[in-house]
Parts: sequence; structure tokens; C-alpha cells
Amino acid sequence: MLRLLMISKPPNVDTGLVDAFAARILPEEVTLLGETVRTSNRFPFMTDGHSEMNEAVEPSQETVSFPFDRMTVSRFRQTFPNARWNDTLLAWTVPGKTARKRIDRWLASEADRRAPYEEERGRDAYEFEPILSPYLQVYDRGFRIRTPFSRTVVDEIRQIPFSRWNGEERVWEIPFASYDDLQHRWQTIEEAAKRSEPEERRRRAEARKGTEEEAKAKRKTSERRKKRLPVPSDDFPPLERPVATTAYGIVVLTEITGEFVDADQVAEHYPDVADDHVWAQWRAATLEELVHTWPARTGPGDYERLRGWWQPTLDELRAARSSAKYRERRPGRRKII
Repeated sequence: MLRLLMISKPPNVDTGLVDAFAARILPEEVTLLGETVRTSNRFPFMTDGHSEMNEAVEPSQETVSFPFDRMTVSRFRQTFPNARWNDTLLAWTVPGKTARKRIDRWLASEADRRAPYEEERGRDAYEFEPILSPYLQVYDRGFRIRTPFSRTVVDEIRQIPFSRWNGEERVWEIPFASYDDLQHRWQTIEEAAKRSEPEERRRRAEARKGTEEEAKAKRKTSERRKKRLPVPSDDFPPLERPVATTAYGIVVLTEITGEFVDADQVAEHYPDVADDHVWAQWRAATLEELVHTWPARTGPGDYERLRGWWQPTLDELRAARSSAKYRERRPGRRKII
């Protein structure tokens, strides 16, 4: 006698619990009347919950790009079997806490494998048309780039094949074979580095003194230091859980004070606030909290953006995790209590 067990997802039941129960009682494949079917195909909710949870708690990822070559890609896939191609970033993503170190070792080994004529071609190209800049130095294996910190510089250098960060020397290293790509991006790199020089930053600050732009920036900074957020009195966000906000990105709300917001006084910082809003206190989210936050399946709608908070998406969480990781690793950081 053949008995079929039908499993459906009850309302208001955690999907993860249903999936775990189904996984215990159902094999990966079931034979029904001579036909072999996969349980995940018959019960799609068994995989959706786990997939979402895996994305929510996935470890940090690093990206790497290099010129397409069938043999190079094959060696890369052998070294990094969990790597996946990202069409948006146009790069490979490698998961894991030590991904950056492993990628750097692989790039160094691949640079040694490059045909000698490619390195010689890069040397000849540099001698024929050198890049003359205080930010660029030549050493025995290629070039070293040392600039003030600039996000634009980092993004540009990461797109150069076989570039790597030398943490000990605190410089970017580019092999001779990638000189053409370096030359193509150098103007953007150098301009961004010049804008990030301390003297240039001070000059721009001096130029802003006494202007409305400076006054507006000071008012914005003063408001942010208060660590408060207006929320609708009839739609409070959850406390002690990371939520995405229009004003401050992903934060953790710690308290609803109940104090009503004066819409006229804060209209500059919160243009969508109304008289029925009350103040809530917030703090920055920790890396652990962000890693364990369940992402939303879809982005925020018009209502969510109007009220000022929503469940963060996976892309928003990834960006916030990267910032939190840097914030918690930097020397002298203040711990969140």
C-alpha cells in the first residue's frame, strides 16, 4: 500500500522550521509509481527559505577580475570551487573570511605564470611612454601605487588585472604585464588622489567657510550626532533589530521616546515628516547583527520610503556589513554598548 505524505506551508509558521521538518522525513529523491522526482521540485518552499537564510548569513565576499582566458579560468575554478561570476560587478566573487589573502596568493602565482613576453612588453611600453607621477613607483616586478585614501582610487585599481594590496607596505602592486590597463585608468586615479590630499581638502574647507554650504553641513552633522529618527506614531519599527532608513542607512532603533516631532523645525533634514511623527533613538548596527539579519525579498515600496524605514535588502546588508567590518577592525574604535 502506497501512502503519500503531502506537506503544505501552514500560515504564520516559520518557513525554516517547515523546511527542517521536511528535510528530516523526506529523502532528496522519491520514487512515485516508477517516476523519480526531487522533493525540492515538488515542495519549492523547502529550498526558498534555506536559500534566503544562506544569503542572510553568508560570509563576507571578495571580488577578483582578470582577462578572460580559458586555461586561466580553469585554474581559477580549481583553486576556488565556490567562486561565482557576478554579472553586475563583472567580476568573480569568492566567499570566506580569508578570501582576500587566498586571492592575492593566486594572483601572485598567476602573475609568475604569465608568458615572459607579456612582462617584457609591459616594460617596453613603460620605457616608451612612462607614467610620471609621485604616486607611482617602479620596482623589480612592476609598479607600486601609494595615494591618500580615496574610494575612487580603490575602485579603479581593483579593475586592473592582477592588482593586489600589499598590507605590509600599504601600497597597491601592479605587474608589468598590466601596464596597458594601468595607463588607461591612470588619469582617473591621479585626479582622485590629488583631490584626497590633505592640503586640497583643507583648501576646499577654507573655500566653504562662511558659505551656506558650510552652515548646512554643520546643521546636518549636529542633527546626526543626536542619533534620533522621526517615525510614524501608528507604525513603529522593531526595536533592537537592524532596519534600513532613508536618513541614516541601516541602523538599530533602541527606544521610542514618545516625544512628538516639530515638523517645521526639522523639515530641512526630514522633508517627509508630519506632525504625527515621534522621535526614536538609534545606534549603529554591529557586524554580528547585520550578518544575522534576514533580508527582504524585494526592495522598499513608496509607502516604506515615505514612512522612513523598511526591512533591508540583501544588497543593502552587504554594503553595511562591509562598512561595519572596517569600522570594527580599525584601531581605537569605540565599542557599541
